[in-house]
Amino acid sequence: MTEQLVVHRNYEETEDSGLSWPRIIGIAFVIALHLAALMLLLIPAVAPKAEKEKERAILVTLVDAPPPPPPPPPPPPKQDKPPPPIKELSPPKPSPVPPPPEAPPIDVPEPRPTDVFQEPSPPAPPAPPTDIAASVDISSKNMNPPRYPPAAARAGIEGEVILIIDVDANGNVTNVTVEKSSRNRDLDRAAMEAARKWRFNPAVVDGQKAAGRVRVPVNFTLG
Repeated sequence: MTEQLVVHRNYEETEDSGLSWPRIIGIAFVIALHLAALMLLLIPAVAPKAEKEKERAILVTLVDAPPPPPPPPPPPPKQDKPPPPIKELSPPKPSPVPPPPEAPPIDVPEPRPTDVFQEPSPPAPPAPPTDIAASVDISSKNMNPPRYPPAAARAGIEGEVILIIDVDANGNVTNVTVEKSSRNRDLDRAAMEAARKWRFNPAVVDGQKAAGRVRVPVNFTLG
């Protein structure tokens, strides 16, 4: 697009005379028109599309539908005739129980003259207690064994001594004698010393404790 400027001659004539305000205004107008045309060329021909509307978020809540109501019960069938009345059943009659059989007769023989009751004889009196002789207490004898004489042990002498021991009613030793010697004085003496330390069970006569006599063998052996 071009603009033609019409310049009158009279302006040319007065060009040399100084500034011309109408000329300046005309030049400014022309420049403004060019600038306006340039701006129109820079503006795009197609207008920008309108902004899309913002999507609106809608909250949807799912609610279960109520269950359907139950179907109505079917109508009762039509009865053409009323039901017959129920007959009452009478209880069964108890069957008769046969009578128990009669017991056979028992023949009881007549009592004989010899069949006479005799009372049992009284029990025999208890036998009197047997007498018990005195005896040595084994545990006491084992706890107090005779001491082997050193001289007899060094000489290798062995032997057996049979003692006769008198015991009172309380089981205490009252006397010790040698019935059979071992043929060694040291062995006989050691056996008698050990016997005086032993305890004894007293004798029992007619159920009562009594004094008694005990025969005790004592052996000396080198193991």
